[in-house]
Amino acid sequence: MPGETPHARIIFMQNDKTTLRDLAVFPTDGSEGIFSLIDRTTTQEGREALRRHVLQPPGDHERLAGVQAAVQFWCANAHLWPTGISNGTLVMLEKFFESADNTSMPPKGFAGMIAHGLQKIFNKREYFFTKFSLSHLSDFLKGCQALAAIADRQDVPPLLLRELQAIKDELAHRLTDAITGISEGTPFPELSQLQYKARREMKNTTYRLIAIYARLDAWQAMARATTEHGWTFPQLLPELPVCLEATGIYHPLLHTPVAYDVAFGQARNFMLLTGANMSGKTTFLRSLGIGSLLAHLGMGVPAAGLRTSFMQGIITNMHAEDNILKGESYFFAEVQRMKQIARQLGQQRPHLALMDELFKGTNVHDAYECTKAVVDGLMNHPNHIMALSTHLYEVAQVFNGDSRILFYHFVTNISAAGQYVFTYKLREGISNDRIGYLILQQEGVIDMLRNHSQQ
Repeated sequence: MPGETPHARIIFMQNDKTTLRDLAVFPTDGSEGIFSLIDRTTTQEGREALRRHVLQPPGDHERLAGVQAAVQFWCANAHLWPTGISNGTLVMLEKFFESADNTSMPPKGFAGMIAHGLQKIFNKREYFFTKFSLSHLSDFLKGCQALAAIADRQDVPPLLLRELQAIKDELAHRLTDAITGISEGTPFPELSQLQYKARREMKNTTYRLIAIYARLDAWQAMARATTEHGWTFPQLLPELPVCLEATGIYHPLLHTPVAYDVAFGQARNFMLLTGANMSGKTTFLRSLGIGSLLAHLGMGVPAAGLRTSFMQGIITNMHAEDNILKGESYFFAEVQRMKQIARQLGQQRPHLALMDELFKGTNVHDAYECTKAVVDGLMNHPNHIMALSTHLYEVAQVFNGDSRILFYHFVTNISAAGQYVFTYKLREGISNDRIGYLILQQEGVIDMLRNHSQQ
């Protein structure tokens, strides 16, 4: 099936597979992912267009603003989306045009009249395929005509208008009126003639129309998802000065999410995040990443409000994996991922970098030295938004008082008896909560080991 038309974009935002995996955009374990939240497409072609859009979002602020305006239009005008085109319509059209090279010239004159009379009896398959396929082509072209008519409205944003005008141009084909005018009463000889001509003259036109329709399907899907989830359109700013301000941002895959407020700016573009294990650090970082990704798709975000400068890419270091076949350890995988982040931050165009509990694959002393060195190095990159979580509170204390750093932590309530409750509340400052041993105790692991030893 067709791809992008010649006027499509050629530069994209940079998000690699590791980042998409860390943010659970396309989960491979069968669980619900971010893509399933936004996939409200009506056709498989639209779904593939949406997937390409997620993998390669707009590469500059102007294009992103154009897509957002198009998605906002569909939010306000969802009723204008044509309902006569289904996934089965496009599947049937593909089969219809694939068989074009095997079709002979339809009979004419008296032979055609005989063919019409005998077709239902002796060649039912060809008779019904002709009627069925042409009816789908007619439905598709009618749907495209409905879309083209939207171009006459005064409130259509420029990028969407360009796509609608392209549809209108393609519909100027000499066979369009004849095919959209067929009905149950259209004689079979006429259908047979139209089938022959359409297969030979409208294949490329139809495929180009499908490509445009697929892009529009992706945009309207993002609009429907935005409306369905009650998400908010972000304010999109130029690349510099770098900015990421969110109010009430939350993780959209959680049933009862906690909302967070945070504000990064050119003067304070780096966050050092502390808190106990399982207190919410990773979820918070993912919330930032998902919100930023959705904003850069041009759709609404799970937040009460979001202002973001355009980011060239999102890069994460949350879950490194060792490689047994290459003989690479977990720690080496962490180092290699950090090397990729350093390379991205070496670019002048802004990125969002999210790093979670670095250097878990080595001893505490090495982890402390490595993390401290990384934090010190990150301070040399003021044109990027960066957040790093750590359970090594000593590292945070080294930089305590640095006005360039946002110090935040997650609060865990710990009673005198050693009971703990996660509040998942984000607060300014540095945490010193240590509950790893408490968790080990409360889960009964220590008692089980001791009892087994005594037995």
